[in-house]
This record gives sequence, C-alpha cells and structure tokens, in this order.
Amino acid sequence: MKIAKHIIFTFLFFSCFLVLGQENNKKLVYKFNIKQEITKATWRQTMQAFHAADTLDADVFLIHMNTYGGTVLDADSIRTKILESNIPVYVFIDNNAASAGALISIACDSIYMRPGGSIGAATVVNQTGQAMPDKYQSYMRSTMRATAEAHGRDTLISGNDTIYQWRRDPKIAEAMVDERVYIEGIVDTGQVLTFTPTEAIKYGYCEGTAENTDEVLKQVGIEEYNIVEYEPSWIERIIGWLVHPVISGILIMAIIGGIYFEMQSPGIGFPLGIAIIAAVAYFAPLYLEGLAANWEIIVFILGIILVAIEIFVIPGFGVAGILGILFIFTGLVLSLIDNVNFEFEHVEMRGVGIAVTTVVLGIFGGFILALYLGNKIFSAQAGPFKNLSLKTVQHKNEGYISVESSFLLLKGKSGTAKTVLRPGGKVLIEDEVYDAVAESGFIDKDEKIIVTKVEATQLYVEKQEE
Repeated sequence: MKIAKHIIFTFLFFSCFLVLGQENNKKLVYKFNIKQEITKATWRQTMQAFHAADTLDADVFLIHMNTYGGTVLDADSIRTKILESNIPVYVFIDNNAASAGALISIACDSIYMRPGGSIGAATVVNQTGQAMPDKYQSYMRSTMRATAEAHGRDTLISGNDTIYQWRRDPKIAEAMVDERVYIEGIVDTGQVLTFTPTEAIKYGYCEGTAENTDEVLKQVGIEEYNIVEYEPSWIERIIGWLVHPVISGILIMAIIGGIYFEMQSPGIGFPLGIAIIAAVAYFAPLYLEGLAANWEIIVFILGIILVAIEIFVIPGFGVAGILGILFIFTGLVLSLIDNVNFEFEHVEMRGVGIAVTTVVLGIFGGFILALYLGNKIFSAQAGPFKNLSLKTVQHKNEGYISVESSFLLLKGKSGTAKTVLRPGGKVLIEDEVYDAVAESGFIDKDEKIIVTKVEATQLYVEKQEE
C-alpha cells in the first residue's frame, strides 16, 4: 500500500513539473494595435505599451497595423522607440501601412503582410492630400533612409570579393517618399513607390505573408506562447471622449455660461468653479493630443483677463472688452485646429469650419444656458435652485438699515483731524478714531472739524470755524 502511494505521489510530482516546464517554455507576446490615424495619442499609447512589455519581461513585441498614416513627428517618435527597444519588434500589416505607417513598419525587426496589403506612399501631405513643401519631404526622406540603414548590411562573399548588401535598401525607402527617385526595375520617376507583399518580399521589405498574427508568430519560430494585448487606460478613453467636437462644444457652453453667470451674480462662487473645471477639461486633452499649444492657451487666458478688466476696472465697454472677446474666441478656435505653431498652410478649411462652428455654437449655447439658469435660480420658490439665492427683502420701515445707529448719531459732532485729510483721512471724535472725507479742500492735522453728514458708513466733515 505504501509503495502504491509513493508511486502515485511521484507520478503527480513529475506531472506537475512537466506542466510547469511547458508553461515556462511559452513565450510572452505583447500585442499592440495601430489601426487608426497616427496621432500624439498613438505615440502616448506606444510608450505605455512598451513600458508594460518591459515590466512583464515580454519576449516579443507584436504590432498589428492597418493605417493610412498620420503625423510625421509622432510616427518618428514611435520609430525611434522601436529602434531603441531591447525586445524584438515584429509588425503584421493587415492591409495598409501607408505614409507614417510605412516609417513605423520599416523600423521593426521583421515585417509580415497579409496578401493584398501594401506598404509605402510616404510622401508628406496635408489634410487635403496635397504634398507639403520640400522641407517636409526632405526630413521624411532622410528619416526613411536612416531607418532602413539602422537594420545594417549583410556580408556576401563572391569569389575573392566581399560584397556588402543593405538588408533594407535605403534608396527604396527614399523612393517611398520622393517621386523623383529612380531605381531601375523597381520604380520610375514621377511615381511614389508602394510595394505589394510579393514585391516587398522580393526587395527585402517583408519577411513573409500571413493571414493573422498566429501565423506571424509561427513564421518567426514561436509555437507556444501567451498573448497580452494592450488596452487603453481609462484616462486615454476619457481624453478620446473629451476631444469629440460635441463634448468640446458643451465644455465651451460651461466656460462661457459659468463666467457670464458669475459676473451677473457676484458672491455665489460655484459658477466660476464650473467655468474653471470646464476650461481645464477643454484644453488639457487638446494639449495632450498636440492640438492646443501653449500660446493658444495663453491667448484664451489673456482674453479672460481683458474682459474682466473691462467689466470691473474700466467703465463702459470699449477696446479692452472687444479685444478680450476676440482673444477668447481665437484661443478656443485655434486649440481645435491642427496647426503647427504659426504655420497654417497645411490646415484644411473643413477643419477650420468645424472648429469655428463648434466654438460659435458653444458660446451661443453658453449665454442661453446662463440666462435660463439665472431665471430659474432667482425666481425659484421651490425645487433644487430655491436655496441658491436670497429671496427675503429687508425693508427700512422694519428697522433694517445699512448703517449702525451709533454712526448716524455722529452727524453734527465736533472733533479734530487725526491726520491730514486730502480729502480722505482720519478724525478723532469723542476719543474714537474714524475714517472721514473732507467735503471741500484739504484739512490739516489737528484742525477742528464737524461732521456734516453720514452716508453708507462714511463720515463727511468740514473745517469748523472758530
């Protein structure tokens, strides 16, 4: 009986050992999807994905790509991150890797494509599809060349000659950007190079074709593996939600409505708080997305300051107020436009139209909201708004006065000037010091005075004749 138990225990022990050994032999694959336009959000998520892969000690970083491109600066940041990665990076092009997507793909250690897919067409264009000036193309050409060169060269021995051959020909990478590049048998002048999977394999820009990521992993020799897929954090989801034009319009309504309502109802406080929170929620995601620049936010804040100065400092409504409104409008609009600093040549008019419409509707809606809530709050006798404003009236005939009765008794009293009154100063009456204003001229210190009137806790005095 003891022998049987020992055999069973030994069998279970080695079974567990074999299972754990198999689990340990499995590779950890970290999968990251790029299936949208490449923006600052893509770059931000790429950093998060690589950090997670490093933390998990992943064996492979696999990019599942299907994109028509995006911003060059963000794509350049992503390709640099890939080139610096200690983890092998593979990309599976599921249909398209155009423009910025081609740059990212070329940076990867191995490229696999779905049959019918394409890679290339990396000319820098604006939102209307028009080619950007040559300074942009020059930057993209050099970046594509450098990325291809980063994968090094293979050494070939032919007889007594040593031949060095680029693993990925930099000239081909350049031809994906510049239509002037001519490569015999590959591309003629006047054409921007785009490869099919077969062509990409032939010229070293693809290691093979696959129908899905499982086939890709098999082709790189990974049979047993666990996949961990990147999921955007709740912060990323909130940012994506906040930059939607409809939500931006609602936030503008809250900003304008809160400011307007606070000015109409000084002392309440919470409308200004709502406006500040809405302004942060409006600008912060746009700043993170690379749309709102520092100077555009400063223009908006300067507009708020000018409007406040016009209302609280300068009587009437003039230049400061008009400039303030113009700055507020400009700051809100520019933060929604994908311009680079002060360059607007590549900005699509459709995008400008959407931005202007969003801001105009938001401002108009904000005023309507403020007027509606103002009417509700100040007229509500019941409901949630009833305690937000004072409804009682303190009538004078009921004994409510704005000045203490002892102050009123000072009228006609005599005293001396405690300080020089020019015309304001201090006076001494019955051993008590009060603030006072001379009704005419200046009154020197220690001169005799008499209180002529009392208005709104303010004493008015005259020089007392001897």
